[in-house]
Amino acid sequence: MSKVKIIETALRDAHQSLIATRMRTEDMVPILEDMDKAGYFSLEAWGGATFDSCIRFLNEDPWERLTTFKEHLTKTPIQMLLRGQNLVGYKHYADDFVQEFVEKSYENGVDVFRIFDALNDSRNMEMSIKTAKQQGAYVLGTISYTISPVHTIEKYVDFAKELAAMECDAITIKDMAGLISPQVATDLVTALKDELDLPVNLHSHCTSGMTLMSYQAAVNAGVDMLDTAISPFSGGTSQPPTESVVAALESTPNATGIDLKILSKIKEYFAELNEKYNALFDPLASTVDTDVLIYQVPGGMLSNLVSQLKQQDALDKYQDVLAEIPKVRKDLGYPPLVTPTSQIVGVQSVMNVLMGERYKNVTKEVQEYLKGYYGRAPAEINQELYKEAIGDEEPITCRPADLLEPELEAARAKLEEENLIKKEEDVLTYAMYPTIAEKFLKGEAVAEEIPEPKLEYTASNIPNSYDVEVDGEVFSVKILPTGYMEMEPSSQQIKTSIEGALTSAMQGMIVKLKVKVGDKVNEGDTVAVLEAMKMENDVKADRSGKITEIFISEGDTVEKDDVLMVIE
Repeated sequence: MSKVKIIETALRDAHQSLIATRMRTEDMVPILEDMDKAGYFSLEAWGGATFDSCIRFLNEDPWERLTTFKEHLTKTPIQMLLRGQNLVGYKHYADDFVQEFVEKSYENGVDVFRIFDALNDSRNMEMSIKTAKQQGAYVLGTISYTISPVHTIEKYVDFAKELAAMECDAITIKDMAGLISPQVATDLVTALKDELDLPVNLHSHCTSGMTLMSYQAAVNAGVDMLDTAISPFSGGTSQPPTESVVAALESTPNATGIDLKILSKIKEYFAELNEKYNALFDPLASTVDTDVLIYQVPGGMLSNLVSQLKQQDALDKYQDVLAEIPKVRKDLGYPPLVTPTSQIVGVQSVMNVLMGERYKNVTKEVQEYLKGYYGRAPAEINQELYKEAIGDEEPITCRPADLLEPELEAARAKLEEENLIKKEEDVLTYAMYPTIAEKFLKGEAVAEEIPEPKLEYTASNIPNSYDVEVDGEVFSVKILPTGYMEMEPSSQQIKTSIEGALTSAMQGMIVKLKVKVGDKVNEGDTVAVLEAMKMENDVKADRSGKITEIFISEGDTVEKDDVLMVIE
C-alpha cells in the first residue's frame, strides 16, 4: 500500500456539475495560493465546459484564466480535461487544430492532460496524447466508464492497454455519472493493477450516493489517485468532499499527506462562494438521486439539462426527458454519457419530448454520429432509425479525423480580415466556437449577472408583474395596490395569431438563416439553423408555401414559441 494522491476539482468539475460552470475567475484567484500549499497531486482547473462558459456566459477569456492560474500556482500542477479529437468542443476538429491547441494549452500553463474519448475509441485520442507527450506533459489516459450490456471489465482493460501503448503516464477511470459500485471498483482497479504497470486514478460523482464506499473499495484494491471537491462544492452531482476523504485515510498506510488545517481555510473561502452563487445551486443537482442508476445522466449533464429545460420553459418535462434518455442511448448503441455524446443523446431526448414525437427532428449531431463521424459505437445502432435519418448512405469506417481538412488557416484568415487577432490563441478560440467567439472577440459579449441569493417571499419582495396564460392567450399582468389587474396581450401572442406563423420549438440562437422573403419552400425544408443546448438543430418549414415575412437575423436569440417567419 502507498500514499493516495488527491486531485482537487473545485476549480473545474465541481462547479460545472453543481452550478453549470458559472464560477468567475475573479472568485477563484484569491484562494489559489492557499490551494497551492495543500499538497494536492494536481488542481483540475481548465478544460471541460470552462472554455465554452467563459466566452458564452461570463465574457472572460479562457486563456487569460489559465495564465492567471499559472502565475499563482508555483508548486501544484494545473490539470485540464480534454475530449480527445473534440478538444473542448462538441465535434471533431482537424489534426492541425488539435496539435496547436494542445501545444498552446501546455505553453499557457497546463501540466496534466486528462484525455478521453466519449466512445472509448482510441483513434480519437491519438493526436492529442501524442502532442501532449511531445510537450513533456503528464497524460492521464482515460476510460469513460458506463454500464451497459456491452461494457465489461475485460473490454475496459483491453482499452487501457491501448492507452498504455500510447505512453500514457496513468489510467483514469472516469465515472461521470457516479455509477461505479464498490464491487466493480474493486474488480476494475484490481484488473488494471494486475495487467498494467501504471498508476490508476478513480474519478466519480456522488449522484448515486455510494461513491464514498466505492472510493474506499478502490483504495483497498490499490488505487493511486482519487478525485475530490472541497466540501462546499461537493456532493450531489459533484465529487466526494476532499476533507472527508483526507481525514478517512489519515493514520493509515494510504494517508494523503494533505494538511487538514489548510483544507479548513480553503473550505471557509468556498463556503462564502457557495453563498454568493447560492441561486445557481439547483436542488436536482445538489442531492442524491438513485435514479441515476437507471438513466445514467452524469453530473455536468444533469445541471445543464435542468438549466436548458428552464430556458425552454419546459422544466415540467424533466422526468419525461430522463425516461427518454436510456431509450435514445440504446438506439445509438449504448454510448457512454459524457461530452459530447451526453449532449448528443440529451438534446435528442429533449427534442423527442418537446416535439411530442420521437425523432420527428433528428439533430445534425445525431446524424453525424450515426454515420460514424464521432467514432465507433460500442454496440449496433438501431437500423430503423439509421435508415430514417440517413437513408442508404454507408457509414464511414476510417478514423474520423482523417476526413477533416486543415482548418486553422481559414480561421486565421477570417479573423485577420476583421482585424480581430490580438494573440494567436484568439484563432483557436474562433475555430472552436465561430459564432459566439466572433461576438466575444468583437467585445460585444455581455456577462450574465450572478442571480441574487434565493429569498423567502415576504410582503416586500413578492413580484408584482407576471405573464399569465388564459385559454391559450398570454397576458402581461401587473398587480396593483388598488386591488385590480391590468391585462394586455403580449406582442408574441399577437404575432402567433398571424396565419402561417412558424414558431421556434425551443430557446436558442439563430446561427444560419437559409431563406429570404419571397422564397418558396416545401414542407420539411430547412429554413434556419438554431443552436440550442450547444447543438445545432434544423428549423424546418411546417407547410409548403412562400416566405412573406422574416422576424429573425443570424445571431439573434429567440425564445420558445417566438415567431421566426411567416409561410403563406
